[in-house]
Amino acid sequence: MPLFWAGLCLTVALTGPVILLTAEEPYQANWESLQNYECPVWFQDAKFGIYAHWGVYSATKGSRNTDWYSRNMYKAGHPNRTEHEANHGPVSEVGYKDLIPLFKAENFDADEWVDLYVEAGARFAGPVGEHADGFAMWDSKVNPWNAVAMGPHRNVVAEMESAVRKRGLKFMVSMHHQWRWGWYPTWDKNTDASDPKYSSLYGPGYPATAQGRPLPGGGVNNMVADPLPSMPFQKDWLTKVEEVVTGYSPDLLWFDNRMQLLSEETRAKMAAGYYNHALANGQQPVLTYKRPDMPLGTATSDLERARMPDIYPEPWLTDTSISRNSWSYANNLEYYSADRIVDDLVDIVSKNGCMLLNIAPRPDGTIPAEQKQILRDIGKWLRLNGESVYGSRPWLLYGEGPTQTPVGHLSDFKFNGFTSRDIRFTTKGGNLYAIALGWPEDGKLTIESFSTDRYSTPIVDVQLLGYDGTLTWKRTTQGLEITLPDQPPCDFACVFKIQRSSESTVGK
Repeated sequence: MPLFWAGLCLTVALTGPVILLTAEEPYQANWESLQNYECPVWFQDAKFGIYAHWGVYSATKGSRNTDWYSRNMYKAGHPNRTEHEANHGPVSEVGYKDLIPLFKAENFDADEWVDLYVEAGARFAGPVGEHADGFAMWDSKVNPWNAVAMGPHRNVVAEMESAVRKRGLKFMVSMHHQWRWGWYPTWDKNTDASDPKYSSLYGPGYPATAQGRPLPGGGVNNMVADPLPSMPFQKDWLTKVEEVVTGYSPDLLWFDNRMQLLSEETRAKMAAGYYNHALANGQQPVLTYKRPDMPLGTATSDLERARMPDIYPEPWLTDTSISRNSWSYANNLEYYSADRIVDDLVDIVSKNGCMLLNIAPRPDGTIPAEQKQILRDIGKWLRLNGESVYGSRPWLLYGEGPTQTPVGHLSDFKFNGFTSRDIRFTTKGGNLYAIALGWPEDGKLTIESFSTDRYSTPIVDVQLLGYDGTLTWKRTTQGLEITLPDQPPCDFACVFKIQRSSESTVGK
């Protein structure tokens, strides 16, 4: 074994309770106490954030789903296994730990990243703290496999925190490390994952059933495990969260799914500890989770590559990616257009949600030109039309049009986008905004929700953001009929600012 790895073979010992709570603190580690959580106004106003899946998995030279490369490279017959053997050698000789030196981050510049985020219009941003691969991106005392001790030899979380706060954005960190239970084949004696010397990276030894239950026809249900995570594993999980919370005080702490495998006590301790620390620090914390990992009302719901079908009464979040085929850098990324992302953002905001958009930097820390351009195009649109997004709230209806968005986990993979007949509504400052997700080719836009037999409140003016001229419009039993200029004022969705004489009512 190379000397470089020899110093990492000891598993870190865990001692004592991780997050201590006193009776005087606002939150206690039980669901009843955590039901007092209220999503802060800053999050409801922010609407748009950016983070980056960036770690050892970015340097694997994979062509697809590289954020799952560390798991799939150990699976016989998987495309990532084939790529690994072609690019790095047999799994029996080159394990995931041996790829860490490839993640150098030699051109990483947190200030450059956040300058781009600001240009894109983001109001909150940050890094992935620890993905399922078990490699921490901060100077962890409990996890020797971290970006300060090896790889980049840099504290990515600290550098991102400084850059984000310097620009007045809210700082977030995402955590995925509950997935490490059953992530690696610690039961396979033909791989380094089964070697106890590396258990602080690959996890403790457990049977194959810890990765989930086999599904008929192939695949695995990852949301179950047998056995469930051990208490030492859960204490390790909680300690890592505490390090991030107490060391970097994120305004938003984001969790991937599969937390349901942890005990309710562990999850409640995590939430209470985070809330109490943030409040003591003068912050208004946001904690996100994927259902059913926490009870409703104890934190803010997050949907992965999915959205609500209608206005949801509580603020919520969608996390999605700039690429449809990988969260992290890969050799053949397939990008969503800025047009599609703007439409998705508008749809989400109209339903009381916010969007967290992921990007996929290269292993050296540079952001590909295609991703930069998409972000800049989103920012250009928001600079012109942001008054309909930032600080807005849902109207009585989220919108109208023929397109029904699919629902359910990862449902956006089934969605092909909106049409020029789809319109979304938001409100702010007494104004109503109708956001057309396309430019009608016939030069006319009819908003049926404002027909004279459906909506009684008088409309006194209609403006098109970015257009200096006066619009011609009228209301009929068919709707609010607007004659459009010859050219749209922007490349994507167009925003109509509707001024009314009083509060609107639907159905009169």
